[in-house]
Amino acid sequence: MIPQPPAADVRVTWPSGPTSAHVAEMLRTLELNILRRLDGILHGNYQGLTPGHGSEPGESRIYQPGDDVRRIDWSVTARTQQTHVREQIADRDLEGWLVVDTSASMNFGTIKDEKASVALAAAACVGFLTARNQNKLGAVVVAGPQLKVIPPRGGRVHVRAILAALASPPPSEGLGRADLAGAIDRVGAISKRRGFAAVISDFAGTAWVDSLRRLSMRHELLAVTIDDPRELDVPPIGLVDMVDPATGARHEVHITAAVQRRFAEASAAWRAERTSALRRAGADQIELMTDSDWLTVIAKHLQHRRRHGSRVPPVRA
Repeated sequence: MIPQPPAADVRVTWPSGPTSAHVAEMLRTLELNILRRLDGILHGNYQGLTPGHGSEPGESRIYQPGDDVRRIDWSVTARTQQTHVREQIADRDLEGWLVVDTSASMNFGTIKDEKASVALAAAACVGFLTARNQNKLGAVVVAGPQLKVIPPRGGRVHVRAILAALASPPPSEGLGRADLAGAIDRVGAISKRRGFAAVISDFAGTAWVDSLRRLSMRHELLAVTIDDPRELDVPPIGLVDMVDPATGARHEVHITAAVQRRFAEASAAWRAERTSALRRAGADQIELMTDSDWLTVIAKHLQHRRRHGSRVPPVRA
């Protein structure tokens, strides 16, 4: 191994000035694609990606497994002799937050897209659905150890500004691990009212667990995990030069069938532990892959939310 320690005194700088024509066109296409495909799913009482439990009573419906028993409508249940629950109309004018990892480890993809591209698409989904619900949205963007805070505002123009920052992050190769815990804590320190937070990352390490648990005391949480197939299984292709994009450390590995098997087992164990940690922290989870149809996976999550209105099992690609 040839370690190359990060330059701690180097600070990243986000691009300033107007959005480039290429990025602006990409964001317009992304917005149209998201809203067109989700319009058939989202309609009615301001349903959204993370709508909150709401404070106004809505329609009653028959109880389904997974519904919150605290929402049982006892008067309707007594009249019909069938257990009913009372839907809640999602609150408006909430404060939403995005925590998005744009660090060097996200610039990886081996089949269709890089993880950073999928993270941008997921952030666009959350952002445009937040604007649709007339809520304000803020963001904390992570680039290695550095953070960029975008204060919450309403409207699609503000969502596009957030996405432009995500689409053109500064390089962070070799600067160190993503400070995901610091970004989550920053949201907890800044936000003064209840709302929701969506954290989009590959969730490397475990330093973020306690921070996410603290944030769940006030906010409804959604964790969007992003992986690439080569992070789950690597073919036995012989000698490979591995590079850690966060630190620049290099290591030569001879990948045999035995190494492939151990790698797959370790990767599966890590994904299971990550899911367990997110569940303990009180977060809903959407699992996205760089080779999947991310919008279909998010739509499945929305359908679960519409049917149950409470926490749902992890939705996978």
